[in-house]
Amino acid sequence: MNETQPASGVAVLGSTGTIGVNTLDVIRRNPGRYRVSGLSGGRNVGRMVEQVMEFRPGRVAMADADAARAVERELRARDLAVEVGVGEAGIAAIARDASAAQVVAGIVGAAGLVPTLAAARAGKRILLANKEALVMSGRLLMDEVAAHGAELLPVDSEHNAIFQCLPATGENLDAMGVERILLTASGGPFRGCSREALVAVTPDQACAHPRWTMGRKISVDSATLMNKGLELIEACWLFDADPDRVQVVIHPQSIIHSLVAYVDGSVLAQMGNPDMRTPIAHALGWPDRVPAGVEPLDLLTCGSLDFEAPDEAGFPALGLAREAWWAGGTATTILNAANEEAVAAFLEHRLGFLQIPDAIREALDRVEVVAADSLEAVQEADRRAREAARGWIGEPPLDRRGLHG
Repeated sequence: MNETQPASGVAVLGSTGTIGVNTLDVIRRNPGRYRVSGLSGGRNVGRMVEQVMEFRPGRVAMADADAARAVERELRARDLAVEVGVGEAGIAAIARDASAAQVVAGIVGAAGLVPTLAAARAGKRILLANKEALVMSGRLLMDEVAAHGAELLPVDSEHNAIFQCLPATGENLDAMGVERILLTASGGPFRGCSREALVAVTPDQACAHPRWTMGRKISVDSATLMNKGLELIEACWLFDADPDRVQVVIHPQSIIHSLVAYVDGSVLAQMGNPDMRTPIAHALGWPDRVPAGVEPLDLLTCGSLDFEAPDEAGFPALGLAREAWWAGGTATTILNAANEEAVAAFLEHRLGFLQIPDAIREALDRVEVVAADSLEAVQEADRRAREAARGWIGEPPLDRRGLHG
């Protein structure tokens, strides 16, 4: 970095979560290169206050109003004059703030959509870890990126790996000689398990990922393979592909993060220890490389690398994602919303593990698919899908015919 070059302003959305914490660690390891312009969180008041004290952003926001008031009180008690926003509007304001050149979209789930769109409309470089923004409204987001001169860099480890394995030409896959994309998956904690063995699975078991440290929602998605389904949809939007060109491969060691196969028979892979700081650092520094604090991969000790096909019969979520892509319009919005509701119910012990894809199927069958050509259409599809999923799950408890029991 040129010593006279000013630090790049970075807004970290979801700073109190896994992606946010790892992003701030990379920033910490590159003093003078980055400046934190804004932070947003959900309800974790203590962690937000600690982050503000260390990184001194100009503004913060909390999704939860009570948490925002608590953060404001804590900062005032420490004589820190920081603007504290509330809710979706407060987070979106951080995303479009002029002092941020880069926006890390690290909010999990549908809650990240509006702030990510705000960053796109402000022409930011977006470091996208929130796959749901593309799953819910891929056409809308990609159009906004193009219309406002924004830049989209993938932070999901698999998509970042694909990005690293592609030529930096900006051409389409055919022009680059790409035959197919190989999207790797660890297989989660239940790889190889029969359906009978999954009947009594608990949330803690589903969240015990063998390789990655992630939040509980994403950990459950990994266990059902829905995370890979969402990533397949994300890959289709990011790399202008259809699902027939994206092959999911189970790779339990999580050393190869994804691969690109070319028409000449070459296959390029991006490898590294399973640590989210690697893709975060790659995106933050692009086109430069910056320190991430990740232990270098030792090929002599990492052992064998295994690959196998996913069990789509036992884990139908991947097939549901592929089906939703081909249905087009708001079908992927419905898929994502129903999955969020089903996972939340499972984590609260209101739904069995094997019933998660059933709730998603119910929403896909019940909710009309329309063109995803506006934020309002996407949000309405999201609302209807949640209603359908909740009705099937039962709030209050319903039997599977939809009758109060």
